[in-house]
Amino acid sequence: MTESQDNDQRASFPLDLSPSPEVAEDDSHFEVGLTEDTLALVAELAATRTRLLDEIGNVIVGQKDVLDLILTALFAGGHCLMTGVPGLAKTLMVSSLSKTLSLGFKRIQFTPDLMPTDITGTMVLAEGHSAHRTFVFQSGPVFTNILLADEINRTPPKTQAALLESMQERMVTVGGTTYQLPKPFLVLATQNPIEQEGTYTLPEAQLDRFLFLVQVDYPSLDEEQEILVRTTMDAMPSLSSLITGEKIIQFQKLVRRVPVSRYVANYAARLARATRPDDPLAPDFVPKWVQWGCGPRAGQSLLLAAKAHVLLNGRFNVSVSDIRQFVHPVFRHRFGLNFTAASEGYSTDDVIDWLIDAVPVIYDEKDAKPKLMNRVWGALSRKQKAGVKQYG
Repeated sequence: MTESQDNDQRASFPLDLSPSPEVAEDDSHFEVGLTEDTLALVAELAATRTRLLDEIGNVIVGQKDVLDLILTALFAGGHCLMTGVPGLAKTLMVSSLSKTLSLGFKRIQFTPDLMPTDITGTMVLAEGHSAHRTFVFQSGPVFTNILLADEINRTPPKTQAALLESMQERMVTVGGTTYQLPKPFLVLATQNPIEQEGTYTLPEAQLDRFLFLVQVDYPSLDEEQEILVRTTMDAMPSLSSLITGEKIIQFQKLVRRVPVSRYVANYAARLARATRPDDPLAPDFVPKWVQWGCGPRAGQSLLLAAKAHVLLNGRFNVSVSDIRQFVHPVFRHRFGLNFTAASEGYSTDDVIDWLIDAVPVIYDEKDAKPKLMNRVWGALSRKQKAGVKQYG
């Protein structure tokens, strides 16, 4: 595609009526009237994030964006799936995080011969008090706070599906009896690129349970040099526990209390609906490239991620820019491309880039926001600065 064609394609998208970054960051009217206790919790969570990142940084070099997403998933009460080639410290990041939290931690190495009962547990025959044998439940490794599902796509879908109930309902049903999982409960899974040998594609229902799909990339030259120096020494630094499970639950409840403007929720809903080929809100390119779109859980995940993000950064208000920051990790595993898109070399991230440009923000009159013409003028100015030709 030539530069002029690319500019024409962008110019055909609706105007971006979102506020400029200066206006978006100034949307702090929700913070007025907060109690001192709530403000103290917000400040404490932001300080906790900094201390956790500094502590994990004693072992992990770089990957700050990945660690930020994992912490966001933790406090949003969601699960995280990390994709990357072997050797990028995916497992080490999870195990290092667990050491900084006063929580239970277990690891499952997914292999082709792993069975569902190896994850959830099973009924075993045990001797009773009066020489009678009875079946008792022996819990599996899923009964923990942080579960590392290592190389989850190395096992068939039958075993992968054993995590569905525990990830969504936080419970396990075995032998007709339901057992509650400890709180908080977080699944941090790693997987190898599907193009590699011996991998099984995760079912769509399984993928939808993950709040984020995080792509772990190679380190920079300076980071890799530091990795080589640190990992070839005679000892690794030890990590300290910085936060308890009770405090994490308190912060997770605080995330749910963060208010969201109606126009922000509307924007998240329309982003999700725009991925569905048969929806009237879908841009023209979606029916051409997309086979199926995101469900309502995508919009829920966007709001929860944005809420946790603003608290981790010491704020109590969610803006459109906060929503946009998480569209890629929230959406990229929740809709599928058709054969045409795959043959053209497009990825879900490419479609998400187009969606962010194509879906405008529609403001609610109840929200104190810039007037419509001011927003249109700002959108035109931003497009002119980007060098995109406007058509009357």
